[in-house]
Amino acid sequence: MQCDYFDRGVCRSCTLMGQPYADQVLDKEIRTRELLHDAVEAAGGPAAVEWLPAITSAESGYRNKAKMVVGGSVQHPTVGILDHRQRGVDLRHCGICAPGIQRALPVLAQFIADAGLIPYDVAARRGEIKFVLVTESPDGELMVRFVLRSEGQLPRLREHLGTLRSVLPEAVVVTANLLPEHKAVTEGEHEVVLTDRETLPMRMGAVTMHLRPQSFFQTNTAVAEQLYAQATAWIDEVDPASIWDLYCGVGGFALHAARTGRAVTGIETSREAVRSAGQSARAAGLPDVRFAADDATEHALRARPGAVPELIVVNPPRRGIGATLADWLEQSSVGHVVYSSCNPVTLAKDLARMPSFRLTRARVLDMFPQTGHLEAVTLLTRR
Repeated sequence: MQCDYFDRGVCRSCTLMGQPYADQVLDKEIRTRELLHDAVEAAGGPAAVEWLPAITSAESGYRNKAKMVVGGSVQHPTVGILDHRQRGVDLRHCGICAPGIQRALPVLAQFIADAGLIPYDVAARRGEIKFVLVTESPDGELMVRFVLRSEGQLPRLREHLGTLRSVLPEAVVVTANLLPEHKAVTEGEHEVVLTDRETLPMRMGAVTMHLRPQSFFQTNTAVAEQLYAQATAWIDEVDPASIWDLYCGVGGFALHAARTGRAVTGIETSREAVRSAGQSARAAGLPDVRFAADDATEHALRARPGAVPELIVVNPPRRGIGATLADWLEQSSVGHVVYSSCNPVTLAKDLARMPSFRLTRARVLDMFPQTGHLEAVTLLTRR
């Protein structure tokens, strides 16, 4: 993939830009294999691991979500990143964004100017609009979120919303997120929905997940669909009667794994994500799937021995599941674990703490082309 922003040195976020894509994938696979090989040995010696071929992605246009900093001036806003002097760098034509997002960003930049929304100046701590967040569904619909410093800009947004919807009809969900504090985060806790619709349907094969504004969803829709398919295939082979999906987000693994008679429980700290997951389960007619807002580790530690499931899915953030949950799994009666990880370093550390489990299957998924990031999904079976 060729990128003018990278070539001009204005954006280096895609650290592997210019490297042949096949080499990117191979390097990620080799690195993951080496890390997990060491973890397997640390957990009790070598074992036969079935490595499936890496799942690749489109090299460009793959990101279904753009988190753009708003900078510049009210007359000439930028949407992109900040440079080393905290000035706005415009990336409205970023090539890794999905096509619908690429079409939307120039429209949104013009909307910010027309509505008179003052870009937030990080150095001076003045201004009102901090970010614009855009998510595209597989059907081409958009969720647009304006991250503002105060409620004072809501009348402007409401006044100009009709114009935005007329030039960007794909924007079926539009919200204002309020972030009054000056801190290095992308969004605040309070969300104001400005449209009749407040969820974005994310259709993934036979499953549709209803995404709410503050819910996490995998960045690469096409690869995420294959991730869920792979995990579900392994789960179907094991055919457990009961499943926990820990760090479940909007319920991707739980909803895909649900079958008649299977008791599936999804656990996630984000209440908005749990609301999304519950709505999706009801819409799909899955009465045996339930979701709860809770900490994954605390949920496990509180479980009665008879309530522990036969299989657990974990999909933690980059820090991994950590020592406490890994130790609990090691001591539990759980027979299988499907571990999906965005960080093979912490995945390897967690596996090394669970010597009672044997790594039987593994696969690398290139969720993030042009960067060093990846997703790895593994199947662990108790020895």
